[in-house]
Amino acid sequence: MDPLSTALVAIATVRKTVDVIKQARSAVNDVASLGPMLGNYFGAKQKALQAVEKVKEKGGSNLGQAIKLEMELLGQKQFEDELKMLFMTTGHIDVWNNIMARVAEANKAEKAAAQRKALQDLARKQKLKQAIETGIALALVFLVGLPLIVWSVVKLAIMLRDMKAF
Repeated sequence: MDPLSTALVAIATVRKTVDVIKQARSAVNDVASLGPMLGNYFGAKQKALQAVEKVKEKGGSNLGQAIKLEMELLGQKQFEDELKMLFMTTGHIDVWNNIMARVAEANKAEKAAAQRKALQDLARKQKLKQAIETGIALALVFLVGLPLIVWSVVKLAIMLRDMKAF
C-alpha cells in the first residue's frame, strides 16, 4: 500500500476511535474504563503520524494531502484537551498524567529504535562498501600482480638457465 493510502486508513482509524471514545464516555461512570480505548486511540494516532511522515518524505503531489492529514492530526489536540478535562473533572488527573507519561515513553522508545535501525543500516552499508572495495583491490592485485609474478618467474627461469649454460 502506498504511503498516502496508509495515512488515509490511519486517519480513518483515529476518527473511528475518537467516535467510539466519545460514545463510551457518556455511557461510563468511571474514566478508568476508557483505558483500553485510549490505548487504541494513542496507538492509532502514532501510526497516523508515522504514515503522514512517510507521505511528506515522498513529497510531490502527495505533499498537499499530507499537509491536510497533518492538520487533521493537529485537530486531535482539541479532543485530547477534552479528555484531559474529563479526567480532571472526575478527580483522575493523576491517571491522565500517567497516560501521557506512558505515551511519551513509548514515543521515546520508538525514536530510539528508529535511531538504532538507522545506525545498523549505516553500519551495514559501510561493511558492504568496504567489502566491495576489498574485492576491487584484490581483483586489481590479481590482474596487475599475476602478470608481474609470471614475468618475474619467467625472467628468473631464463636467468637460471643462462647461469647453467656457463
